[in-house]
Amino acid sequence: MEKDNKIPTSKVEGVWQDADPAELPENAFRELGADEQFRPMMHPAREYAEVTPYSVIMGLVLCVIFSAAAAYLGLKVGQVFEAAIPIAIIAVGLSGALGKKNALGQNVIIQSIGACSGVIVAGAIFTLPALYILQDTYPEITVNFFQIFLSSLLGGVLGILFFIPFRKYFVKDMHGKYPFPEATATTQVLASGASSKAENGGQAKTLVIASLIGGLYDYIVETFGFWAGTLNTTLTSWGAAIEEKTRLVLSCNTGAAVLGLGYIIGLRYAFIITAGSLFVWWVIIPLLGTYGNAELAALSSQEIFSNYARMIGIGGIAMAGVIGIVKSWPIIRQAVGLAGREFKGGAAAAEKPVRWQLDISMKHIVFFIAIALVAVLCFFWFGVIHNWWQALVAWVVVVFIAFLFTTVAANAIAIVGSNPVSGMTLMTLIVASAIFVAIGLKGTSGIVASMVIGGVVCTALSMAGGFVTDLKVGYWLGTTPKKQEQWKFLGTLVSAATVGGVILVLNDVYGFSGPNALVAPQANAMAKVIEPLMMGGETPWILYMTGVVLALLLNWLGVPALAFCLGMFIPLSLNVPLLVGGAVAYFVSHSSKDEAVNNARRDRGTLISSGLIAGGALFGVFAALTRFFGFEYVCGLDVTTLQILGVVAYALLIVYLYFDSLKAKKL
Repeated sequence: MEKDNKIPTSKVEGVWQDADPAELPENAFRELGADEQFRPMMHPAREYAEVTPYSVIMGLVLCVIFSAAAAYLGLKVGQVFEAAIPIAIIAVGLSGALGKKNALGQNVIIQSIGACSGVIVAGAIFTLPALYILQDTYPEITVNFFQIFLSSLLGGVLGILFFIPFRKYFVKDMHGKYPFPEATATTQVLASGASSKAENGGQAKTLVIASLIGGLYDYIVETFGFWAGTLNTTLTSWGAAIEEKTRLVLSCNTGAAVLGLGYIIGLRYAFIITAGSLFVWWVIIPLLGTYGNAELAALSSQEIFSNYARMIGIGGIAMAGVIGIVKSWPIIRQAVGLAGREFKGGAAAAEKPVRWQLDISMKHIVFFIAIALVAVLCFFWFGVIHNWWQALVAWVVVVFIAFLFTTVAANAIAIVGSNPVSGMTLMTLIVASAIFVAIGLKGTSGIVASMVIGGVVCTALSMAGGFVTDLKVGYWLGTTPKKQEQWKFLGTLVSAATVGGVILVLNDVYGFSGPNALVAPQANAMAKVIEPLMMGGETPWILYMTGVVLALLLNWLGVPALAFCLGMFIPLSLNVPLLVGGAVAYFVSHSSKDEAVNNARRDRGTLISSGLIAGGALFGVFAALTRFFGFEYVCGLDVTTLQILGVVAYALLIVYLYFDSLKAKKL
């Protein structure tokens, strides 16, 4: 065990002082010197209140709420917001309002359990709605709550267990080498709550106001339609003429939640994502629509996008996942070696680590992995495929890919804060489908098997990427990783059950196909990939390979291939507002000559954006329930008026986000 895992025997060493610091140490976010050690806010060797009835119950309540909210938002716009930051803010606000003392450890547990929502949601909604989408063409396809629930649960459990052996490498050994943007923001929120009660009260108030504004804004447009939810040039006479002749279109979703997402993503990555979208909509689609064959020329820009252009992005995403594995191979070897040495035991393993570096023992991890893998095999055999040999092949594919891609997911979160789980899942579907067809598993039964299996892999990778954030937060603050690891399983169980129910409700209310259906862009992409592979249709390999070559070129040029290619298959209307939000973030963070003021304003904007996201998503669920219970309202305004009102409402929302962010003061 490394020397900074030992408890100092003398105060003279001066490494870990008796009194807990009031704020994060100066060396929290930078690389350590040769003989320098990091001391978290909570004393590494002392015991603190972490897992309590309060922290567990609040974590589970927030897990349910944010699971429902994230599922709705993800299926509507294709972007699942990470719940860690808003949940951390809520935890700090509640502990302050309730007058709880020394609540830092409990707040970390609340955040860790609650954050299961976003990662489980991403795994489920990126894959399983594809079964509903394909039901329109193949009515014999069936999907039930049991399949959705177990796919999400088992995938989440595998993600937790597969990542734990990598924790020390990513969280401790690479101290200061990875930026961990989301973990940094979450840690700052929790740390500020421990050091300044006045400040965390102000943060909670700002978050509540932003949530109400974003929630009511999105609820009104979804339920009553008093202004346009999407601005589109094709709804004007001149825009329709341009679209007919050149297939050029510009559209922008006016939702509060999507604007907040763009702010948090930031200008750089929002620009890259939107650049990929504009490359498809302003270059590829016009070329295919004007210089393609008669069949292409007869299609609208949306039809060309759905049936042809988007496939290039799918190939690019798959290749970006392969590139990520190649770059992460040294990490895989190192982490497996560390885990192997700990499992075998020895002098280093004999030393008992301090509470701050205590994981679930490697022997227990191996035992739990074995149980989980048996459960996955039984699920495939009895609940999905019903053929021993085919179930065994599917099981091998899942185990191999889920473990291999674990480090890719964690690495992406550590560097840029976004998980390329959809791209890796697409590649999984392509590989798995080719294998299944070779062993005779095809047709509609093959579709169901591939999508449920894809859901397990997708959830496992999503959990691995999200879990590294939780454990990094705990590392900086000084909580016990073993407790985070243990209680993450309960959060996964609750979130999987919640997501399964929400998907069924949203399918009944909106559906996933048709003119007014939920967009579910990732699930639509999965459906496009799986159908020709399993039904014997023509697979667009040329388009996939074009995306592969494009991803290789982007990587060679130093452009994040995953972000660019993601933009290529997400609708333009959902990418443009990301750029708008990113631009607001840029101007907020460059609004003063004082860097400290800019940082404070940027952080306040992040807080407001988190409120817009959480409020918009939560009220989006309320809007779905409103329609589910039979309330329908038809606005009598004409299309042009609705578009104008949409511009005005969206402009007011942007003004609010910008100027309220400027109210922040230098600390």
